[in-house]
Amino acid sequence: MSSKKVALVVGASGIIGNALVERLAASPDWDVRALRQTGVPGVATIDVDLHDAAATVAALRGADDSTHVFYAAFAPQLDLAVEESVNLAMLRHLLDGLKAAGAPLQRIVLYQGAKVYGVHLGRVQAPFYEDDPRHLGPNFYYAQEDLLRARAERDGFDWSILRPDVVVGSAAGKPMNIAVVIGVFAALSKARGVPLRFPGTLRAYREVLAQATDAGWLAQASLWAALAPASRNEVFNIVGEPFRWERIWQHVADALGMAVAPPQPMSLARQMPSQAARWAELAARSGLRPLPFERIVGWDFGDFIFNSEFDVISDMGKIRRAGFVEPSDNEQWFRTALAELQRKKVIP
Repeated sequence: MSSKKVALVVGASGIIGNALVERLAASPDWDVRALRQTGVPGVATIDVDLHDAAATVAALRGADDSTHVFYAAFAPQLDLAVEESVNLAMLRHLLDGLKAAGAPLQRIVLYQGAKVYGVHLGRVQAPFYEDDPRHLGPNFYYAQEDLLRARAERDGFDWSILRPDVVVGSAAGKPMNIAVVIGVFAALSKARGVPLRFPGTLRAYREVLAQATDAGWLAQASLWAALAPASRNEVFNIVGEPFRWERIWQHVADALGMAVAPPQPMSLARQMPSQAARWAELAARSGLRPLPFERIVGWDFGDFIFNSEFDVISDMGKIRRAGFVEPSDNEQWFRTALAELQRKKVIP
């Protein structure tokens, strides 16, 4: 087996994929391609729509030396059955294309999330363990995992699955980046001279336990999962220590030079679109990147996170026992992400 490692990052423009491309591009041990787009200079890209089976097969002829795949692509759909069908087809088209190209695959790393435990359906019992039973679908994570396991057994490659939650990073224009949700909300509040007020419920703010995963830390875990013998054909939770939003909120306010006031529950999805004109003025005054307000942040994602009134905790014992022991730091993750968003001129 060749010792050369060639990575194909699928979903490279997303919050997970972007951080992963940055990490791989900085390593002398890897060659890396991105599918479809990335802002990392010097990284080769393959621009193809995974919904198109024939186009995917044709495009992946240029990835015939790929040894490792990091699959972070996601096409959200309102209907869960449609979401399962669409996302399963995308992964199938990729696997078909790589097989047709004769790629010498060694391992595929697939990303899931806490929805694999049913948190999107209602209150679930925490902590979550990797061997927890499945719920009644549809759930695209289940469909993708079953496909990956079957293809790996048939075609002779390994796999590893990582399960992060609420990814914190500095990629802009990604609706599921909680740091952007917080940063834009805080910037608009500060510009209006009001304190930083948590927009979810008091219970979600002070009582329940939440969790997050830093995108850079996840990239580090991804490289471990791609190579470690202990991660072969295994599933791992990958999250930081549990926290309460009240503590994180104070760190965010300190980082942005704001005062904190008691929570003010609101629907961000209903309330924040009316701030588009004010954001445009603030962005022009602050010299921010010209990102459309409706695309810069996913307010409905913020509503989901800030109004969860039950503990969301994934057990980290399995990955620690397997050998990934890099420390986590929730407060620093949020501070660093906000600083990076400022540096990249996404928020003032």
